[in-house]
Amino acid sequence: MGDFVAEAFTLLAVAIVIIGLRTTARWIMVGPRYFQPDDYLMLLAGMVYGLETAAAYMVGAWFHGLTNNAMTDEERMALSADSEGYRLRVGGSKVQVAGWSLYTLLLWLLKTCMAIFYSRLTAGLINMRVRIHIAYGLIAATYIATLFSILFGCHPMHKNWQIYPNPGNYCQPAVSIIDIYVTVVLNVATDIYLISIPAPMLFKARLQWREKLELLVLFSGGLFVMMAGILRCVLILTAGANGAEQAGSWACRETFVAVLIGNIPMIYPLLRGIPHRVGLYIATKSGSQSYPLSDGDGSGYHKRKKFLHPLSLPADTQWNTVSDEQMILPTSREQAPACTAEDGDWETNSHTSQGGGIKVVHETMVHSAEKDQKL
Repeated sequence: MGDFVAEAFTLLAVAIVIIGLRTTARWIMVGPRYFQPDDYLMLLAGMVYGLETAAAYMVGAWFHGLTNNAMTDEERMALSADSEGYRLRVGGSKVQVAGWSLYTLLLWLLKTCMAIFYSRLTAGLINMRVRIHIAYGLIAATYIATLFSILFGCHPMHKNWQIYPNPGNYCQPAVSIIDIYVTVVLNVATDIYLISIPAPMLFKARLQWREKLELLVLFSGGLFVMMAGILRCVLILTAGANGAEQAGSWACRETFVAVLIGNIPMIYPLLRGIPHRVGLYIATKSGSQSYPLSDGDGSGYHKRKKFLHPLSLPADTQWNTVSDEQMILPTSREQAPACTAEDGDWETNSHTSQGGGIKVVHETMVHSAEKDQKL
């Protein structure tokens, strides 16, 4: 038990630091005025994670891992309602119900944060709006289904901590088949769908293979969460009398991975952009940059070309958008400007987004040639 306590609270501390770094990164890149719903939901997720860790701790430290499962009919009959063992098993079973509810709430809060993040990531791509809306609907529907399976899979509710007679597997919250299977299936299904949202953009992006690989690893982190969830369920089913403790310990591990994966996309751009910010500062100090009034053919204006999603911009252009909340798109913008990498307008326009950052202002002074001659 001592090893688990140290591990669980270490993971909680690291998760809090990660959420703090994410909030700091967002504060630096967009400012608190332009925080989005997922920024606040992530703070709520941090609190839920703390409650989940506390529940897992209580199962082992307060109730010695005892619940209403792993008992023979003879043991159930012989256990007095006034005994300490009876109290421990009833209390452990109640905490298990609360732990399952907190575990589910935390996972689906993190899924919602990712869906909101992807909605900004795909802003301006009309064909992605439907997929984002489906993601919201899928997350809501699967959460309700999972919560109902936990709260109403065993009816009436008090049978979840009933000792005698045997309430059956569905009413043994530590190892309930209905809770395990419904949660893992819907959890994996929603994660697969969320991963599928940025995948087409990555494969079609005109990026160097190294940068594409970085983004692929960044956005496929949900695979690790899926594997952790499946492993958790397998260990619970095979743990026997230790199922309650396994449920609590692996819930903390899985949700820690989910918190890590859910925050890396927000922290990574800030760290990845430091060299570019330093380079931009040095370039600004060393001299000014001139901007030609024509595009070289005497027309005096830039030709508008077919819209290219910013993810397909060259790496240099992409990383120069230092006001972006991610390395890919400007933060909190409603519509991606129609432009190309060649004319450079996307970068300029992106700096006027809500996200703040660099605002480029051009001042052009035109003098009449005739007036100059008189002078």
